Amino acid sequence: MSDFITIPADLTEMSVSQMASLTQQPLFELGEFLDTLETSLKQVRQCYHAALEQRYAEQAQQARLAAGKDFGVVHLDDAGVRVTVDSPKRVSWNQAQLAETARRITASGERVEDYLDIEFSIPESRFNNWPPILREQFEAARTIKPGKTSFRLALISDQRA
Repeated sequence: MSDFITIPADLTEMSVSQMASLTQQPLFELGEFLDTLETSLKQVRQCYHAALEQRYAEQAQQARLAAGKDFGVVHLDDAGVRVTVDSPKRVSWNQAQLAETARRITASGERVEDYLDIEFSIPESRFNNWPPILREQFEAARTIKPGKTSFRLALISDQRA
């Protein structure tokens, strides 16, 4: 299969300065093109993953069983192609039960930090709704960092953004 759609070479070779110097219409069109390309790529990637799952999942499960493990990496050979299949273990913890266990550890006089990793956080929406006197007590523990800047371009006659 060699009929893949490719990104025009002039786009991949453009510098940041060259893109920044585009006039408004081509800059807008480039953004639209990239959004479409990203959406299409995501759909194709999902289909590709589903195809790999359909093709190799059973073999990978058999290889894991033969190795005596439920999770992890197995390697398959498919007509000269080495297929590495990783099925990671995802662990989740019941937060209510952990909180109760933490209380029992503390009540027994031991340090809960010796057993559990604890991270405190406050949702920003909740913090912003607190009375000022309460917010002041937490201000010293709060750090604000900028997130990644995003831009959206829209043609003024086309208010889709």
